[in-house]
This record gives sequence, structure tokens and C-alpha cells, in this order.
Amino acid sequence: MNLFGAMYDKTMIWSKHRFAPFWLSFVSFIEAIFFPIPPDVMLIPMSMSKPQSAMKFAWLTAIASVLGGMIGYALGYYAFDLVEQYITQWGYQAHWQTATQWFEKWGILVVFVAGFSPIPYKVFTICAGVMHMAFLPFVLTAFVSRVARFILVAKLAAWGGEKFAAKLRKSIEFIGWAVVALAVIAYLILR
Repeated sequence: MNLFGAMYDKTMIWSKHRFAPFWLSFVSFIEAIFFPIPPDVMLIPMSMSKPQSAMKFAWLTAIASVLGGMIGYALGYYAFDLVEQYITQWGYQAHWQTATQWFEKWGILVVFVAGFSPIPYKVFTICAGVMHMAFLPFVLTAFVSRVARFILVAKLAAWGGEKFAAKLRKSIEFIGWAVVALAVIAYLILR
């Protein structure tokens, strides 16, 4: 079954589309508010297929993500009662409890770590608003961490370029099924 290879091929084709930068920005924006898929899924293939534009893609991703984070902050600050039902519905309760504990313990440093890491960023943008964190430090910290993360991701993907994309394609079925197996095992262990 060539499931992951077909998805990989489609992703690489879409990464070269003329509207790809728009969709990258859009996904980055909504991921910081509610969308479950991180923008790296688009940033990496776009940077591999067009290494000369990788820095542009990284900046688009970072700026859109910070703007989305500002909306997430506002939702937490002004409309948490409305948002709370979605946290429960989407299964983010454990992330939410962890985020609030971390904010109480480490404050603004949590925004930096969440912005740089693969932790669900949206949880922390909303939590920053709920915790009434000072807005300007929130935005500055989010900006620094998101720029650092996406430049690193784009540079690494661009460095690999088309040669790495071709090598990755050869192993994508194994990698894809290994990730599925690990996810199933993690689910069975953690439930």
C-alpha cells in the first residue's frame, strides 16, 4: 500500500503551487487559535522545494502565527467561557491544566517554550489571555520564539533541499507506518 508516498507526492506538488505561501500563512494563523495541524507540515516541503525562498516562508509563518496568537490571547482574555467548551470537546483538558500550572509557575517563559516547541501553541495563546498576562510581553516573546523556530525549521529543510526530499521519499512509507504504530502504542499505554 502506497498511502504515505501518495500523500508525500501531493504535498510536494502543492508546496510549489503559486498560492502555497497564502495557505502557509493561513494555516499558521489558524493553528495559533484552534487548528490542530502545525504549519511545519507546509513549511518543510515548501522550503525543500524552493530553498531560495525558505527565509521568506519562515517569516510569513512566524508573522501569521503571532497574529493568530494575538487572536487566541483575545479569546482567552474576553471570551473564555465560550472557548472552554471547545477545549473539552477537542480533548485539550490535560494540555489546559498543564498550561495553567506552568503559567502560574514560570510566567512569560512558558510562552517562549510553547512558541519554540511542538507543544500545542493554541493552548498557550488562549491561556495567556485567561491568565491576563501583560499583552506586550506576550507578543514580543511569541514573536521571538516563533521566528526562531520557523527560521530553524526552514533553514534545515532548505539545507536538505531536493536531494533530501528525494531520500525522504524513498523512506516515507516506513516512516509513516512507524509513526502510526507509535501513536497506537502510545494511545494504548496512556489511555
